[in-house]
Amino acid sequence: MKIGSHVSIRHGYEAAARTASSLGAKSYQFFPKNPRSLGVKEFDERDAVACRTFCEQQGILSIAHTPYTVNLCAQDPGLYEATILSVQNDLNIAESCGAIGVVVHFGHYKGSDALEGYKRMISMVNRILADWGGKARLLVENNAGQGNRMGTTLEELTQVRLLVDEPQKVGFCLDTCHAFASGMWCGDDWGQVAERMRSLNFFSSLCAVHLNDSLYPTGSFRDRHANIGKGMIGDAAFASFLQTPELQGLPLVLETPKQGEESHREEINHVHELVDNWQG
Repeated sequence: MKIGSHVSIRHGYEAAARTASSLGAKSYQFFPKNPRSLGVKEFDERDAVACRTFCEQQGILSIAHTPYTVNLCAQDPGLYEATILSVQNDLNIAESCGAIGVVVHFGHYKGSDALEGYKRMISMVNRILADWGGKARLLVENNAGQGNRMGTTLEELTQVRLLVDEPQKVGFCLDTCHAFASGMWCGDDWGQVAERMRSLNFFSSLCAVHLNDSLYPTGSFRDRHANIGKGMIGDAAFASFLQTPELQGLPLVLETPKQGEESHREEINHVHELVDNWQG
């Protein structure tokens, strides 16, 4: 399986890929630029190409992630335009690095009319992708439900994708902690959740997974990650989850607490053990 973790680009894009490889990862996630800024980054194309070449040689998949400040439902006109430019920049960097896509959280609308929030999100996605001709896709991530409850159901995710102008440019990133916190997945009912995903054709557009345990119970709507097997989801539920045929070959990336880069090496090994020792 393509298990990996989030890694830093502080020494460049190729160095990030090499860090992931040194941890025994076959996938990884990175921020293309400062994760707290919507600025547009001028990046080193040679470094990005070296990253892509190394990943191709090693059989490593990568995904990029937009800054924390990105909100697809942004209401302020200036922020709305800045967000579009920032995500387009992320797509360009991701494409150069060979990443399969850029993860962006489902929009969070602060107004009283939820329908207006969905309209703004769809409009922004259309603007972002209007002139995009690369292979990297925009990967919409499910929300945990903090604040409002937008982006917490499979029906929302699949419907919004179908309503954008070019749905083929949009995929999904499933966050397991968010799914658990929102009540989408209760832990011991993964088989039922997977069947619902199949009925909604969700898996056909699933491109990546954020593999995170949850510090809080299902239905808590609290986004707090825990290490695999150390949270409320637990090893047994993850072992069952990891057997899902549709997940094979996808990047499954840890965003769990760590003590330095090396701590994820042990957790990657732990996830592989869950796969290998599953008893069904």
